Amino acid sequence: MKTSIVICLLTVLLSPLHAAEKSPVPLYIHFGQRTGDLTDEQIAFLASHSRLIALEKSHGVAVHGSTEKGIADTARRLKRLNPDVKVVFYFNAFVNWPGYDAFKTYRPEWTLRDRDGKVVTHPSGTPRPDPSNAQFREWWSEVIVAAHRAAPLDGFFVDALPQALTPALARQVGDAKAQAIIRGLREMIALTKRKLGPGRVVVANGIRTTSFREILDWEGIDFVMIEHFAGFNCDSPEDIKADLDSIALAAAKGKSVIIKGWPGFNWLDKEMMKRPYDELLKLAREQITFPLACFLVGFRPGSHFCYSWGYTDRMGMLDSYPELDRPLGPPKSDAVWKGLTATREFTHASVWVNLSTKQARIDWR
Repeated sequence: MKTSIVICLLTVLLSPLHAAEKSPVPLYIHFGQRTGDLTDEQIAFLASHSRLIALEKSHGVAVHGSTEKGIADTARRLKRLNPDVKVVFYFNAFVNWPGYDAFKTYRPEWTLRDRDGKVVTHPSGTPRPDPSNAQFREWWSEVIVAAHRAAPLDGFFVDALPQALTPALARQVGDAKAQAIIRGLREMIALTKRKLGPGRVVVANGIRTTSFREILDWEGIDFVMIEHFAGFNCDSPEDIKADLDSIALAAAKGKSVIIKGWPGFNWLDKEMMKRPYDELLKLAREQITFPLACFLVGFRPGSHFCYSWGYTDRMGMLDSYPELDRPLGPPKSDAVWKGLTATREFTHASVWVNLSTKQARIDWR
C-alpha cells in the first residue's frame, strides 16, 4: 500500500465523528522492531489504534544505528499521521541495556558494585548502574532530555524499578546502599520529569499484586504498568484481584494503570515459539476475553490495556483483535463484586468475570 493511500485511510479513521462512534478500549502499545524498519502499513496501524505507544530498547538499531535514532525516526513518522499520539522513549533505570549512543559517555564508576567490590549484574549478565550516584542521575536524565530535543517525543518509560525494591538487592549491596539506590531512583525520575516540563508523561514498570505499590507514591510518575497480570506466577485469583484493586488505588493517588495482558503463553516458552506465527496469533485472539474482561472490570479513567505475548513486532503487538476495535463507551457504574465474581456495564458492553475459574464473557452491543 502506498503512503498516500495510508494517509487517506487514516484521515477517515481519525475523524472526530469516527472516533466518537468507536470509543474503543484504550490501547497501550509497547514494542521494539529490532531487525528492520517499520512499514508504512505498520505505522498506519499504530497511529490509528493507540494514543500511547512506548518504543523499546534496540528499536530501529539495525537500520538507524542506535535506539535513540530508531525511536526518533518512528516518532516522526507517527506524528506525521497522527499528531495526537503520545510516543514514549524507553530507558532502563537499573539495567545498562546496550544499543544507545548515550553509552559512549557513560562512566565506569557509575556501575553498581556489591559489598565485595564485584559488579552487580542483571540475570542476563548486563551490568547495573548505581542510581545513588548523583552524577549518574544527571547523566541519565540528560539522555532522556536530549532524546526529546531530537524528536517529537512525549515522555519516557522507566523500567526495572521492582528489581531495585526486592530483598535480593539488599543482600548484595547491604541495607543502607539498597535504600540509597531507591532514594536515588525516586529523585532521578522526578528530576527528569521536571526537566521535561509539563505535558510529558512518565510510564513506570511497575507493580505486581500487592508488591511494589510504594511506586504509586513516587513523584513524577503518571502511569504504572502491571506487567505480570494473570501470568508469570501471579495468576492466582487473589493475585488477580489484588492487581485490579491496584487500579482503584492508583486512581485515588492521581495515577493511571496499564494492564499488560497475556494470551496464556509468552516469548519465554521456547516450544510455543516454534509454532507458526499465524497459529500463535489465532490462539492469542481466542484467549483475549479473560484478561480484557478483567481490565474492564477494574477500569478507571486513564487506564490502558496492552496485549501480546512479547515485546517485538513479531509477538502480537502489531496485530488487530476484534474486541479492541469494538465500540465500548464509558462505564455506567462501578463493578459489582460477589466474592471473586464481578459484573460491570458499559455503554456498549456487559462484562462478567469469575476469577476463581478464570472464565469471562463480554457481551457487545
